[in-house]
Amino acid sequence: MTQIFTRTGIHFASSDEALKHIGAEMLAKGVVHDSYPLALLEREATFPTGIDLEHHAVAIPHCEAQHAKSPALYLIRPDEPVRFQRADDDDDIPVTLIIALIVENPAAQLKLLKRLFGELQNPEVMEALLTAPPSQLGELFRNTLLEPQMSAVS
Repeated sequence: MTQIFTRTGIHFASSDEALKHIGAEMLAKGVVHDSYPLALLEREATFPTGIDLEHHAVAIPHCEAQHAKSPALYLIRPDEPVRFQRADDDDDIPVTLIIALIVENPAAQLKLLKRLFGELQNPEVMEALLTAPPSQLGELFRNTLLEPQMSAVS
């Protein structure tokens, strides 16, 4: 089962600062290997993860599965948008939601990225994630994006 960690009410001066925070937090939570923080920074430098959506922008930082101990997600809603380089060009965009993926299985990672990309393009989903009370953010994400087929049944 994927663990979901959330954080709101935090400020980052740069995407680098955000990524260092993610590395340290996930290490502290025990879901990644010691190699994860550096791997995350290196991968973002080579393959930026900022995605410009219709009304908002998100970043989905992740790295190779070998750095993960157990599947997890870290959702961060910073106080101020954080500038991340776009995945598809050299521009920076102001990101309002950071979704760090920690996935052990490369095939699962690709599947999850595709689902996230599809769902996050829905403005209603993004609005819900950006306005949900902090205590409900993780559950909303799990029910909307991670396990939508399961929550529709229950």
